[in-house]
Amino acid sequence: MGKRRGGRELLRGLSKKQRKHLREFGEEHPFHDKVPGRPEATQVCELSDSSDKSSAESDSETEVEQVSVYHKLLATLKTSPESESEEEEEEDESEPEAEESETEMDSEGSQESREADGGGEDQNDVPEQEEATDTAEQTPSQQQADGIDTSCDPGHGVVEEFTDVKHESEFSLETNFMEEESGDCNADKRDGSSSQAFSEDPFKQHMDKELEEKDVEKMSTLPKTSSQSQWPRLGQVTFSSTLEKPKALKADKEVDVKQLYLHKPLESTWPKVNKQFLSSVNKPSDAFFTPLQRELFCIMNTYRDLFYPERNALTNGEEIRHAYCLHALNHVLKANSQVLSNNAKKRNQKPGADNDDHRDQGLTRPKHLMKHVNLLPLDSHGVDFSRVRMLNLNNWCRYYRQTLLFSALQDPQVNSVFNKHCFNYMGQVAVRNVPLSGSISRVVVQLPHVFRRLEAESLTSVIDTRFQFFIDKVLPEYRDAIMSHTLIYVPSYFDYVRLRNYFKKEELNFTHICEYTKKAGVCRARRFFLKGEKQFLLFTERFHFYKRYTIKGIRNLIFYELPTYSHFYSEICNMMKATGNGGDATWTCTVLYSKYDAQKLAAVVGIERAAQMLQSKKNVHLFVTGESE
Repeated sequence: MGKRRGGRELLRGLSKKQRKHLREFGEEHPFHDKVPGRPEATQVCELSDSSDKSSAESDSETEVEQVSVYHKLLATLKTSPESESEEEEEEDESEPEAEESETEMDSEGSQESREADGGGEDQNDVPEQEEATDTAEQTPSQQQADGIDTSCDPGHGVVEEFTDVKHESEFSLETNFMEEESGDCNADKRDGSSSQAFSEDPFKQHMDKELEEKDVEKMSTLPKTSSQSQWPRLGQVTFSSTLEKPKALKADKEVDVKQLYLHKPLESTWPKVNKQFLSSVNKPSDAFFTPLQRELFCIMNTYRDLFYPERNALTNGEEIRHAYCLHALNHVLKANSQVLSNNAKKRNQKPGADNDDHRDQGLTRPKHLMKHVNLLPLDSHGVDFSRVRMLNLNNWCRYYRQTLLFSALQDPQVNSVFNKHCFNYMGQVAVRNVPLSGSISRVVVQLPHVFRRLEAESLTSVIDTRFQFFIDKVLPEYRDAIMSHTLIYVPSYFDYVRLRNYFKKEELNFTHICEYTKKAGVCRARRFFLKGEKQFLLFTERFHFYKRYTIKGIRNLIFYELPTYSHFYSEICNMMKATGNGGDATWTCTVLYSKYDAQKLAAVVGIERAAQMLQSKKNVHLFVTGESE
């Protein structure tokens, strides 16, 4: 208690600036520390020319440590003129009462060492006049003895960035990550001459190709031609292109590291990073990639667009992420090396020489990638147009952009993005494996499944068409008292709100559960539905996705739309098993679908049955599942 009371008393004398520093950095600024045996107005270190040590050493050890910490911090930070002006304005403001306590700050002596590492304060927190007095009255030899780096001091004019000379060579891009354009660093590991090997690099081939107006016109008007091939791990792979007839790639059985054209540091670091995914029984030739990574990287390294719809967060998610991160890093390092190499060439270039071979940059770096990708900026942003690639100036970036899409399912929205917004002149590659059986085969209860097709004129009108079809054709069949315990599965939250409002308007006996329903509301709705007090239960897909409750009491099941994830279909149907065997004969299941649900339908019933159901003249199809089938 005494320590806390003493801490509050100390805070009463702090200024607003001192309290601000205390809140932001967890301790008081060393400049404002009260040093015993020294005047408080100024803190000037007077040294003789023959002395190698600061006069501060005559004081206590704590005093020497705090002064040196402050000077070390000055040597590691960089000052901006804007921040100085802001601090000067704050000096003129009034100083209210103290707001926080200093008790916790005094309990740990490690705060000063953390501040010395540059993790705490900004040197601009020191008043400008006092800071100048602290350093300007010392000779250069005295400043060096105190450990002051005057290159970072705003009182010395030019402000320079701190450089760690000791470790600079270990992290220098010029010395470690830069590969000369002549390809000398690759000459010892690739067959043929260095220039020929460098020209075979997929990065150079993709970025150095110059499209013509007729090529852009073809990609904008002509349809794509496609071909298919079967890969060992990916399965059915579709190649499509506009400029030329697509040549189906073949999966490499073994990895030749030399033909991957990886940047210098990646060849040594990648095997260590990827070791966790490699099996101990792998052959020495397979010690670089897993079979899935090998085939994915083979496609990505050709700079074609890629769509892989079989990513699973629990099984192959991290394995895939490592593969595309390797490709992205390889691209970034090569692009950076090209910029550094051209910088060196321009420095050695004769004055007045005009060279157009140094175009290696874009117009700007967008902050929001997905919203501003491949759009021309409204401002030049001080760009050097002599270094901008011609493809950027021609607004042809979209034809050089490589898009990699990874999804857990064949979704129409994702397919639309890939088909309508990927314009890579190298072409597109998509994995298109079709399900043969479907998730309906995993339904274990004996249940009749009635699939009812609705006709819609367009994709935008199918939402309203489905709602009218449901309230006009389906719902009247379930209003009878004998059709109680009816669960309506709704994938879209917007459709759920629309149905909920309609049920309220018609005063139907129903309850509802969505992803925003509180736990008490969920328990109440489940109890009402199980006991039959509520005839209908509106149930959203997102609630099932996040919660996975088992809903008991289901006797009649309506899929307002096919589930987004095919295995949800069998999971919801198998909930009927929790009800018991008393009402097996009265169980029903109704599913609504349209021709725009082809992929979802194939994932539930299989590709062959889905094709028949979409092409058939009949609008109603019946399937029966169960152990007795």
